Amino acid sequence: MKADPDAQRRLLDVQDLDSRLDALEHRLRTLPERAAQREAETRAADLHGRQRDLQVAVDDLTAAQAKADADVEQVKARRERDRTRMDTGQIADPKALERMQEELVSLERRIATLEDEELAVMEELENTQAELTEITGVRQQALDDAAASAAAAETIEAEVHADQQRLREERAASSADLPADLLALYDKLRAAKGGVGAALLRRRECGGCRLTLDAAEIAQIAKAAADEVVRCEECQRILVRTGESGL
Repeated sequence: MKADPDAQRRLLDVQDLDSRLDALEHRLRTLPERAAQREAETRAADLHGRQRDLQVAVDDLTAAQAKADADVEQVKARRERDRTRMDTGQIADPKALERMQEELVSLERRIATLEDEELAVMEELENTQAELTEITGVRQQALDDAAASAAAAETIEAEVHADQQRLREERAASSADLPADLLALYDKLRAAKGGVGAALLRRRECGGCRLTLDAAEIAQIAKAAADEVVRCEECQRILVRTGESGL
């Protein structure tokens, strides 16, 4: 393949622009802000399950406490009713009065038991509510962190996209009048060679694979016409010759 030496040298400009575009694309794929966002979102999602379970527990304990309160009040009301009947002389029969006194003792024991149960539920509810409050705060912080990271990432991405657009326009202008066959070969090699299709031959070293060419290869390249498109024998990339090539 033949191409004007100036076109070959300009291919290096295209390569530089493509490399810069690749670097920007890599930056978009590996933004630490996006990684931080994903980590915070995962943390928030994990905490959401715990928060949901705690909320269910708080709701159940709240209902249990309401029932315990009602049970205590119901037994206390019965106790007060029985006391009133005794105090007002409504029970005249001695045996009935004795049974009523025994029932009052039983009611007192029942009230003590219910109040202990009520206290246990209250303590469990208090502890569970405290844990729920803590988890809710931690999860909210994770959500805030995710939002902050996302906002930072969006700002950077907007800047990178603007840079990409500018470089694409420069790339289009730089490659507009390059020979189609030269550009096609370059694009093919770039796709197969990790993004580098053309490299400068500098001081007898290939800028693509970074290997120093042996004397025989250098001699062969030196004999090639200026418009001959030469390739590195090792990596097959297009080698662009300049005054720095050491030929």
